[in-house]
Amino acid sequence: MPERAAPRSSIAGALEAAVGRLARSGLPSPRREATALWAAVAGSGTTPGDVWLRRDQPPPPELAERFSQAVERRSRGVPFAYAVGGVGFRTLDLQLDARALIPRPETEGLVDLVLKWAGVGARAPGSGHRGIAADIGTGCGCIALALAVEGAFDRVIAVERSPEAAALARNNVALVRPAVPVEVREGDLLAPLAGERCRAIVSNPPYLTQAEYLELDPTVRDFEPRGALVSGPDGLDATRALVEGAAALLAPGGLLALEIDERRAVRVGALARDYGWARIRIHEDLFGRPRFLLAFAKEGA
Repeated sequence: MPERAAPRSSIAGALEAAVGRLARSGLPSPRREATALWAAVAGSGTTPGDVWLRRDQPPPPELAERFSQAVERRSRGVPFAYAVGGVGFRTLDLQLDARALIPRPETEGLVDLVLKWAGVGARAPGSGHRGIAADIGTGCGCIALALAVEGAFDRVIAVERSPEAAALARNNVALVRPAVPVEVREGDLLAPLAGERCRAIVSNPPYLTQAEYLELDPTVRDFEPRGALVSGPDGLDATRALVEGAAALLAPGGLLALEIDERRAVRVGALARDYGWARIRIHEDLFGRPRFLLAFAKEGA
């Protein structure tokens, strides 16, 4: 028995039209892509399985319009997260667009290392001062908000040099409404932290050279902000500035935690030693690549 055609006014009908548009653009697995796009724009924890179960229902007009716009963007090669206007990061669902870098799973690993060091969860009865965490180059605010929601800190400062990205981060602070205060400050690297003494300074800084940037997949190079990716002739300008200046802004025993390029892990470790960090650890990501630098300020600093 032939499969009946989906009514044009149903979710299934909207999906069929999207499959055709995505297939013509050359995207692989257009049916899976269309279903994932609908689930993402529907929000509220909707899964692709939920979309299939509701396929005979009429789509709400506003949702159908958001889906149509997402399909059009995706068919032009716009990365999925930008096409749907949002991204998941650890426990968070955040707004996202081309003003900020798309968060990667590796960066979730950086947050995990900081949480293991600093402690997680709500303030325990009788607990004392938990200090300040700073996220340098916050982008959409993913690291800062994850530390505020999951971590044991009194407050979090999110630093961003791009006014456009800072505005996006503020939108996400308002969206998440963490119990711990998150302040977005505009400025370059450590400059907005003048006068602060932080318990932890965390960053996923730009760490590519121009040549490496030009070799990136077009889905990254053509859509994500170059300033969040490239950092000087050797890719280390931002990392060098953080390693050089962070110790003066940390409390005794405080933590500097950086995401790094695995190709320069040895150089970054040597750089930290040259600037007098007391303890240095290089940690691997889930793929076994040296991806994170943890450096600890002297206890008597």
